[in-house]
Amino acid sequence: MIGEATSDGPRVCVIGAGSSGIAAAKALYERGIDFDCFEKSDRIGGNWVFENTNGMSAAYRDLFINTSRPKMEYSDFPMPESYPDFPHHTQIAAYFEAYVDHFGFRDRIAFQTGVQHAARGEDGTWTVELDTGESRSYDALLVANGHHWLPRWPEPAFPGSDMFAGHQLHAHSYVDNSIFEGKRVVVLGMGNSAMDIAVESSYVAESTYLAARQGVWIIPKYIFGKPLDQLRNDPRVPFKIRQRFIQRLVKSYAGSPERFGLPKPNHRFGEAHPTVSGRILDRIQHGTIAPKPNIAALEGSQVRFEDGSTVEADVVVYCTGYKISFPFFDEDFISAPDNHIELFRRVFHPDIPGVYFIGLLQPLGAIMPLAEAQGEWVGDYLQGDYALPGDTEIRADIAADQAAMRKRYVASKRHTIQVDYDDY
Repeated sequence: MIGEATSDGPRVCVIGAGSSGIAAAKALYERGIDFDCFEKSDRIGGNWVFENTNGMSAAYRDLFINTSRPKMEYSDFPMPESYPDFPHHTQIAAYFEAYVDHFGFRDRIAFQTGVQHAARGEDGTWTVELDTGESRSYDALLVANGHHWLPRWPEPAFPGSDMFAGHQLHAHSYVDNSIFEGKRVVVLGMGNSAMDIAVESSYVAESTYLAARQGVWIIPKYIFGKPLDQLRNDPRVPFKIRQRFIQRLVKSYAGSPERFGLPKPNHRFGEAHPTVSGRILDRIQHGTIAPKPNIAALEGSQVRFEDGSTVEADVVVYCTGYKISFPFFDEDFISAPDNHIELFRRVFHPDIPGVYFIGLLQPLGAIMPLAEAQGEWVGDYLQGDYALPGDTEIRADIAADQAAMRKRYVASKRHTIQVDYDDY
């Protein structure tokens, strides 16, 4: 019977009921593997729950997904056809709620219950301490706590930031553009959040400046009348060929970033995470967003940029990414210094048996189908239907993966867990 736990199988703890955690939980449930899922919030959805009670969501009021609906949905639970190509966050959160109810494992999730500490004993058993004060034992641990909840501020801080007369915030705490009304705004960053927030600011602010630390490729949501991510991307075709084709396609459709006053990317397409935006170039062309180079310093009520120019600013928004963190592990046990952690195919730890990571990757595309595949893989392993390669092979695979990452991607804390969606 689906969902009926077997008495002789492993007992598993799943940390987090966001989009990755519920995919893994569903895989365990369908295999009859006994598990508990702990979620700090009062509901399902993690990062996609606007104003989440656990304070960890980065969703803002007018957030829409930047990957199309078919690319984001789980393989066996399509999103409603009434949803648009790029749904609003409320629709995505409702979809995750419906997913859990459809497969029937809501009662296995303990809400408003966080994992305070997790440690592995010499016998391989995990002791999990909850923030309720309770302690439980498990045979395996699935980590799905997300990687977009601990803000990474500029390092080091800009000179004068401690004396700046205006308001400074990280994109993680951004709610809506009411804070920009009539203000002079500087947004730092060239990722999806930076461009979304700059666009939202441009409709209500007195002035909006987009400061770039480096150039990125900007890709539109639609090409040839279809969502860009629905164009064929066959992993069997060598990456270099696909890279040249997509770069030419993007340049011919949207133009080079430098045409719009943005810095020229110092890399070819696919060697750094591109930014998906259907609006940023339009707002720049209409003069409502002014591109600027990186911030050099904050001086009283002014922001000085690296080209020596200055602007008056009331608000500075830092869209500078996130830190990967596992607060329930002792730092000398499992951690990700500078966002770096080495795992076999981004899931299995090479030195510590019994711990598996779900959704700890950054694709050009949605994480959800990839987390689903990871959950199925771990479920097969725990059920005895998959055997890991030998230690030598695992370490060689990890080393090859890390070498390929260093060779391909721009050196950055943003590109330590990058994967190609279709290839992965």
